[in-house]
Amino acid sequence: MRKFTSVLLLLLFLFLNFSYNFGQSFKNCRLLDNWRSDTILTNSTKVRFSGCWGFIQNGKEYAVIGSTEGHHFFQLTEADSFQFIQFIPGRYVSSQAITREYKNYSNYLYATGDEGDGSLQIIDLSFLPDSVSLVQDIQNSEIGKIHNIFIDTANDLLYACSVTPFLNGQELNLVPLKVFSLQDPLNPSLVWQGPEDLFEVHDIFVRENLAILNCGYEGIRIYDFSQPDQPIYKSNLSIYQDQGYNHQGWLCPDNKTYIFADETSGTKIKKALLNPDFSLTVNHLFGTENEPYDKTAHNIHCTNEFAFVAYYNDGLRIFDLRSNPPLEIAFYDTHEDEPENIFSMWGAWGIYAFLPSNRILVSDRISGLFMFDFDRELFLKSPPKEEIVIFPNPCSSDESCIFSIPHEAKNPQLRIIDMFGKVIWSTNFTNTSIVTFEKNLSSGMYCVQFEFTNYMNEQETQLKKLIIE
Repeated sequence: MRKFTSVLLLLLFLFLNFSYNFGQSFKNCRLLDNWRSDTILTNSTKVRFSGCWGFIQNGKEYAVIGSTEGHHFFQLTEADSFQFIQFIPGRYVSSQAITREYKNYSNYLYATGDEGDGSLQIIDLSFLPDSVSLVQDIQNSEIGKIHNIFIDTANDLLYACSVTPFLNGQELNLVPLKVFSLQDPLNPSLVWQGPEDLFEVHDIFVRENLAILNCGYEGIRIYDFSQPDQPIYKSNLSIYQDQGYNHQGWLCPDNKTYIFADETSGTKIKKALLNPDFSLTVNHLFGTENEPYDKTAHNIHCTNEFAFVAYYNDGLRIFDLRSNPPLEIAFYDTHEDEPENIFSMWGAWGIYAFLPSNRILVSDRISGLFMFDFDRELFLKSPPKEEIVIFPNPCSSDESCIFSIPHEAKNPQLRIIDMFGKVIWSTNFTNTSIVTFEKNLSSGMYCVQFEFTNYMNEQETQLKKLIIE
């Protein structure tokens, strides 16, 4: 009877796994609206769109998305739809204009471009919902192409990352980071630039004068900008597990938890502790499954409880940060699979998760602008459901495999079942949440069956796939 039950569980596991990869496209979040245009300029990669942003103006919620041609503005209606307002062309309009990012300050939106003869464009929002207007287009020896910006509204400072200024129409050398005062919002004035020993600053997060810099292959730097013209170096994180091209991160409101990701195909998201000495300690790796192809976390927004992630080759993924490692609780795949999926940076690019309505904005590089509903209150009322973690997975036949189980699991029992339904290994956890499995297995796929009593004193079974290469 035990063998027959194991076979049924294995077949169910395989069926669910197949459905997940090739059929199911959403969980615990609801699509409200999607806007796209197939007439916008594109190139051989089929990319049309880049960053998105949300903001409040005159008591109403708005969204903007960047395209190869410029900036598209929408009002978010009470009926949960996008109402198009206006389009403003970018300075550089081309199928190669594939990077636009946005931040808002006062009555203005600041728009960047990072290709061609890009510039910093300042757009007046004060006449919404009727119209928006371009009031400044800055390209000079201080400002030009900018990869990304962050605005510290409390201190009227704009942080511009990877800036390529222009002089007489010619590009100057790239500057990793420039800080501008916005005391005159239409005329940013340079306060500081550097650091001289960095090749680039790809992105940045700033709160209460503390700046966390994402520096590509050089990792993370942290500075104190209490005196913006004389920042003080605090720490760096140059080596960490599952490292790639350090791309972007977000500090939770508790000022203790920092979530960041590497723009390297298939790498995990990192959950780190910001220590009292301003150093970072990476404690957990997490992310979505790299199936049927590698996926990459691109941009992240966080509350204390949730991480909202825009994933390349995928879409929106939401994780519960109260679990360790954080548990994926919701997703919606915005990415339209292409033959062989050869381009690793298709899918979701931008995320905005801080609108008062809790509606979530996502920009997809091919499929345009999305609006989602996610019931945060429902999950806040329920304790996070932690799951068993297998590492590494896949693993080689001569490699040890580590199983980590949820701390709240009672009477836990673990089994490994082969393709024929045979239990080839089992164990009961006693006074430990980690077990190492060292038995050699033949190459193939196995089912890991984890049975335990959950926090509601209910019997629960989790099934995971283990691949031996």
